[in-house]
Amino acid sequence: MTSPDRTAGWPIRWIFVTTILAGSFLLFLVQPMVARMALPQLGGAPAVWNSAMLVYQALLLGGYAYAHLLGKLMPKAQAAVHILLLLCAAVWLPIGVNSTPTPAGVEPALWTPWLLAASIGPLFFAISAQAPLLQRWFAFICPGRDPYALYAASNVGSFAGLLAYPLLVEPLLPLKGQSWGWSIGYALVFVLVIGCGWLLPHRREQAVALDKGEAPGRWRVLHWIVLALVPSGLMLATSTFLTTDIVAVPLLWVLPLGLYLLSFTVAFADRRGLANAVTTYAPITILVFGGMMIGGHHDHPLLSALAALMLLFALSVTLHARMYALRPEPARLTGFYLAMSVGGALGGVFAGLIAPVLFDWTYEYPLLILAAGILAPLPYLLPATQRLWQRGGAKLRIAALLAVAGLVALGLFNPGELLGANPEPVAFFGIIVVGLIAIGSRVPFVFALAGALFLFGGYRALTLSLEPGARTRSYFGVYTIMRGKDVNELQHGTTLHGIQLTGTPERERTPTTYYVPQSGVGEALRAAPTIYGPGARIGIVGLGTGTLACYARPGQHWRFYEIDPVVVRIARDSGAFTFLKRCAPDAQIVMGDARLSLSEEPAGSLDLLALDAFSSDAVPMHLMTREAFDTYGRVLGRRGLLLVHVSNRYLDLSPVVARTASGWMAAQLPYQPASSLGPETGSLWIALTRDPEVLATLLADSTAWEPLPITDTEPWTDDYASILPVLRALK
Repeated sequence: MTSPDRTAGWPIRWIFVTTILAGSFLLFLVQPMVARMALPQLGGAPAVWNSAMLVYQALLLGGYAYAHLLGKLMPKAQAAVHILLLLCAAVWLPIGVNSTPTPAGVEPALWTPWLLAASIGPLFFAISAQAPLLQRWFAFICPGRDPYALYAASNVGSFAGLLAYPLLVEPLLPLKGQSWGWSIGYALVFVLVIGCGWLLPHRREQAVALDKGEAPGRWRVLHWIVLALVPSGLMLATSTFLTTDIVAVPLLWVLPLGLYLLSFTVAFADRRGLANAVTTYAPITILVFGGMMIGGHHDHPLLSALAALMLLFALSVTLHARMYALRPEPARLTGFYLAMSVGGALGGVFAGLIAPVLFDWTYEYPLLILAAGILAPLPYLLPATQRLWQRGGAKLRIAALLAVAGLVALGLFNPGELLGANPEPVAFFGIIVVGLIAIGSRVPFVFALAGALFLFGGYRALTLSLEPGARTRSYFGVYTIMRGKDVNELQHGTTLHGIQLTGTPERERTPTTYYVPQSGVGEALRAAPTIYGPGARIGIVGLGTGTLACYARPGQHWRFYEIDPVVVRIARDSGAFTFLKRCAPDAQIVMGDARLSLSEEPAGSLDLLALDAFSSDAVPMHLMTREAFDTYGRVLGRRGLLLVHVSNRYLDLSPVVARTASGWMAAQLPYQPASSLGPETGSLWIALTRDPEVLATLLADSTAWEPLPITDTEPWTDDYASILPVLRALK
């Protein structure tokens, strides 16, 4: 076989583009798909999903390392080995989660990696090697043509797979259909890889024709790793920062990841116009938007979210374009992508695993912005500023550092109201001006960026971190305790998590927020002694500040189900909230995923169960499926009463409950306080039971309950669930 000439390059290129795109599409489709499949079996504990992320990163690294090692073989031998690997991995089709039950006493964080690796490991490993391996094959077939541009196609496929799952696949197909659809896609990729392998040269003189160029040194490889680390970490940090400090919107995590993937498409494209334009103006974006974002503007949350996404995209394109500029010859392509994969994994580990343990706030976000400012190219904006810095030398740099330090001090302390009544924006504007002039001179620019980050949000964050007990963090988010003169509040990111009045024991026992006596759960818990007698057995899913404990009565048996140990410490040990201490000191707290915990409870062991495990940014779907309601029904028995809290800013969950809980009788109680200034909060609770007498007793003393309307919304099951049909318009 002879090497195809340049005129044959166009059709060959599109064969490779299609193969790479299809493989990347499947790769980013399988991750959320397997997560949905595993959720009922593994639960939603952070140890589970942190372990899952590590499995994905390890398999991706393994795939890239395999592609790199395979380069030592002849091209045709590479194709034979990879096709054999794809064929062996097909034994794991159709894709699904191993049904082996979790052994008793085994830590979920240790069991999850084995389960996921056994379920999809070979398939994920084989597909993950596609992009670098096929680019190297393309370089053999079409020498002289840049194979790196094919990486743009790879990330277009990744982006398409990322969007396709929540927007198309999940809403339209049950999990079994998704599994078989993915299997058909895998078969298509297998055929395409055979086609690509068929085109490879087999003679030794053709196989060694690629020029390896100069071997990259240790520092260059480290530079690749760091350039990949920062955007990867920033992508996760942006998702955390947006949902913690700006706006908590379902599916918002898709946008940072999608823009991160698209940045590769721009940075590795043949046409350099867009990448060069973004890189040229990235220092301005970093300086202006970086400082603004740390301020956390809640008045216009969606505009702030848009600014954060623009910042992420600009930084990712800039640093990835820098990697592209430092790429080696095609013969060393797989080593380049292996270094990139190492950097991406390290960024994910830092932002996803280390930062929540190391920091009590999203400090990784400003730190990674600062790192991007250090790494990004800094071309002079104007010839005049270039001449200024070349002539000014060290004295001008020192003057710039002093100017930034002075502006930070004025913005924080404002002696004699020198900068007016609102000094921070004035000082911030001054720092931005210094930073813009400093673009092209690394040290003054980075110092100006650090000053902007510190002044416009960083200082306030540090002050709160230094206040004992004010803030803590877990893998579920950032919790902030705000202590006032006569009230304490718990905020979970931007969501109010609980309020307790202080001053007297009576005030401290007063139910507040979503749990006031006029709320659905308040009326149900007050009616519990009438329905079930003095020894009612009460279960609560979601502890919060422990507000519902104030409805406990002597003789009742209370049990809370809570997944986050930090929440337990706040409610029981922080001293800021005393609901548990004053109202139900003997209440049992069961740690872990509520559905898994309830599945182990004896049948009929509860009389009333309140489901309050929802937040505004995420819905634990596995707690809202038909199989989950079957679990609740078994634990409650026929006369049991189930209360479901469906208050949500962005999701209308009532239709889901109405269709999913078929066979239950239901009513809902929407409550809206007369004033938004007090400790009361609007809420919507749904009461469900299979005993008409229980429902009649609950509704007897109140006219606020309404029938639960039935709509044509699809019921949620472990096999099918989608939030798109119930997503409200964003405001």
